[in-house]
Amino acid sequence: MRCWLFLFFLPLLLQAEDLFLKNRLSSLDPLSVTEHLAFYELYQDTAEGTKALNHAWHLLSGGKVKTGGVPVSLPTVDIQEIVHLVSRKNFQKTVKLSSEQLNAIEELSSRLPHRFLKGHQIWTREQLLALQPHEIDIGRGLLIEQFQENVEDIRQYEASLDLMALQILARLPQTATAEDQIREINRFVFQEMKFRFPPHSLYAKEIDLYTFLPSVMDSREGVCLGVSILYLCLAQRLGLPLEIITPPGHIYVRYRHGAKIINIETTARGIDLPSDTYLGIDTRLLQERTIKEVIGLAFINQASVAWTQCNYAKTIELYEKARLYVGDDPLLKFFLGLNYLFVGNKKEGKALLESLRNHTFEWAVSPETIPEDYLTGKVDAEGLQVIFLPVDETRASILDKQLKLQKVLQRYPLFRAGIFQLAVTWLQLGRQLEAQQTLERYHSLDDSHSVVEYYLSVLAIQRLDYRKAWDHLRCTEIILSQASHRCKALRGLRDHLRRLSPEA
Repeated sequence: MRCWLFLFFLPLLLQAEDLFLKNRLSSLDPLSVTEHLAFYELYQDTAEGTKALNHAWHLLSGGKVKTGGVPVSLPTVDIQEIVHLVSRKNFQKTVKLSSEQLNAIEELSSRLPHRFLKGHQIWTREQLLALQPHEIDIGRGLLIEQFQENVEDIRQYEASLDLMALQILARLPQTATAEDQIREINRFVFQEMKFRFPPHSLYAKEIDLYTFLPSVMDSREGVCLGVSILYLCLAQRLGLPLEIITPPGHIYVRYRHGAKIINIETTARGIDLPSDTYLGIDTRLLQERTIKEVIGLAFINQASVAWTQCNYAKTIELYEKARLYVGDDPLLKFFLGLNYLFVGNKKEGKALLESLRNHTFEWAVSPETIPEDYLTGKVDAEGLQVIFLPVDETRASILDKQLKLQKVLQRYPLFRAGIFQLAVTWLQLGRQLEAQQTLERYHSLDDSHSVVEYYLSVLAIQRLDYRKAWDHLRCTEIILSQASHRCKALRGLRDHLRRLSPEA
């Protein structure tokens, strides 16, 4: 009896399931490749699953949704790994595609603008270095360095980048503006793919893992440089021209068309921050970089890890690699010179620091004091090592660095960078009085450091010494004025001090 009932209701059950799948398919976002491929993975043995796959491939092929559907030609290779590559979640492992599958993706992406760059036809570092910045395919260049010219590995990650770009294109109209492209890249990277800035405890120790393109793509976590590199790779594939901007210790990208500027802050899901947000007391302008220099910046980030580990030989090796791409960049020469001193190569180190004697970096207000102090005997190489010691969030690490700084300053009491770093440790410990006294010691040696004078003004306000606050504020304003720098933070400090104590 039960068997007969089952056979009686079977057509109704099949009909209900068919209606369910049709409703599920119709509810998908018609421009989402990911949703259609995920649907196919779940229901690949059904007619609706096949329709979802056809629709997704149609979008990737450059087609748009049309009434009645448009027939598409699926590749003859096994498509399952390609489907997984697109629809995988953050926690899932990446897949390795076969040569035939890679060919299928490369055929799909043959219309992308980066394919017509001279840099997309090369496979070696020698060829890469010979290119002009505007000729470089940023993705290909970085992957050549990362995988040491291994073509197979390079093609694997380029396929992922191509599929990402094709998914973005699928949602853009033919008449898409630059603003449309930026909005869609932001939505795809930060909302759909969920790329995030890693926790400080992770990236502080292994920043290179969150910088290089493959590891950023695998983990979907990256620091400012790592995600900006990804953004540039996608922008080149969409034909979107972007500028690369590097405030001290940071990088972001921006779009410029005439007077219109859109800043893209990749550590905050692509939001547009005002340009003056990136300026500071000692940062008077924003340095623009080339595509070629970005490849060098990846090595500079990696070198910072080796430096933190006191592996100075490795640091030098990485800086020399970066030098191939950034040339005689003053900041790189500065860091390289220091590390040559740390390994005992005084001749090379002194030569590099001599070229920076009394030098003010292009973006800075105040000159860099370390070359002058070292070359005049106010500090030795061992003392220089101490000021670059990292600290973490623990009080013990701050106290350890502070003790070492105090020992250096006992031997070299005129070492200005050492005095400044000692003041910073007092501030980190919440000891404002000791910080103020230490900065006053710096001021007595040199009253031309904009940040020192600014801090002294702020600390004087906290101690209700408004006369001294005005003195140091005026000193800061004079320094910035000589550098033709108008700083928002300084204007805010003046307004605050004026409310507390009218200017005499």
